[in-house]
Amino acid sequence: MYQPSEMATFMNAMYAYNQKVKQQIIAGETPTHLPLDLMELHSAEMTAGKSRTPVWNSFVNVFIDSQKAVLDTLSNIELKERYNSAITNCLSCHKTECVGPIPKIKKLLIQ
Repeated sequence: MYQPSEMATFMNAMYAYNQKVKQQIIAGETPTHLPLDLMELHSAEMTAGKSRTPVWNSFVNVFIDSQKAVLDTLSNIELKERYNSAITNCLSCHKTECVGPIPKIKKLLIQ
């Protein structure tokens, strides 16, 4: 039976979180809470056959910062733009590291 790695489980939680944030933004609400510890990205067990490559490492902190920026109520950048930037960062990493979820991630973008 399939047993997802810690990283896969964390990525699925990030996807669910971003789905919720997308709906909040569309409804005109401002998200205020990040229920996940993004620093787990540095330590979560990777899926078998995967590793933290230099490319992956170059993306992870940019991703963490972009997720935190979505919640930055003092930012001069529009919420939708900050959110889409965070999702674009997901896509950028997945284009090089794990391409499977790209179609699913693209659905998170707000048009």
